[in-house]
Amino acid sequence: MHWRCAGFFQKAHLRDDFVLRAAAVFVILAVLMAGCSWSKPKAEKTAEELAVDGQAYFEDEKYEKAISSYKKLKDWYPFSAHVKDAELKIADAHYRMEAYDEAILAYNAYERLHPNDEKVPYVIYQTGRCDFDRMETIKRDATATHQALMSFQRLVQQFPESEYAEKAADHINICRRHLAAKEMDIGRFYFKMEKYAAALDRFAGVVTAYPDLEVQQQALDEIAKCRAAMEAEAAREQAESESGDAASVESSETPELPETATPPEKPAPVPE
Repeated sequence: MHWRCAGFFQKAHLRDDFVLRAAAVFVILAVLMAGCSWSKPKAEKTAEELAVDGQAYFEDEKYEKAISSYKKLKDWYPFSAHVKDAELKIADAHYRMEAYDEAILAYNAYERLHPNDEKVPYVIYQTGRCDFDRMETIKRDATATHQALMSFQRLVQQFPESEYAEKAADHINICRRHLAAKEMDIGRFYFKMEKYAAALDRFAGVVTAYPDLEVQQQALDEIAKCRAAMEAEAAREQAESESGDAASVESSETPELPETATPPEKPAPVPE
């Protein structure tokens, strides 16, 4: 009887211990799950709502907030139909903020991800505009002008029927005039420094590269001036050389007295 009572109490103790352990595990799991819900970012809005927010911010010229909404859309809903539009809007927002390097990266990424998309002509045009809008004066570096020209020329070649090809053609003319003017400015600088050969090369390059621009006649006039200056310089050097040769000949014909020779003494006067 005593043995049976002991077994009964032992089983009851084990059952109570199991219940306590199970309750403890439940509490721990509940705490962990709550902690995860606190630390894990929550997609508070749908893809459609984020797209609407981004567009609204963009139209209100709140471009940083627009970029934030579009980036959330991309991160939270990577397979949403709104993602492609968000990628392009991010690039446009950077462009509107004049963050041209970031805009170019975003436009290039869009073209790389969607090479056959109907908006690629617009993307190439905007890439060119990023460089076009930060062109320096002819006294400064022309890298942006060259980059803009290449983008616009690529657009015209690949998509000649696009509505953006006509806009690009206008910008191409501006870029070419800008580069021609810069070459003329460099040529005139060399001419002023009397580096006539270097100046001539610059002006000749303008004639070759920009035969359809009105600056060609200016370049031809400058070429004539360079050649005249070079001829005058050559004539002056020739005259100096001949003068030096004549002086050398005259010097060689003059007899020299020996170093030890003494001039003859004057004859003594005759006494009267």
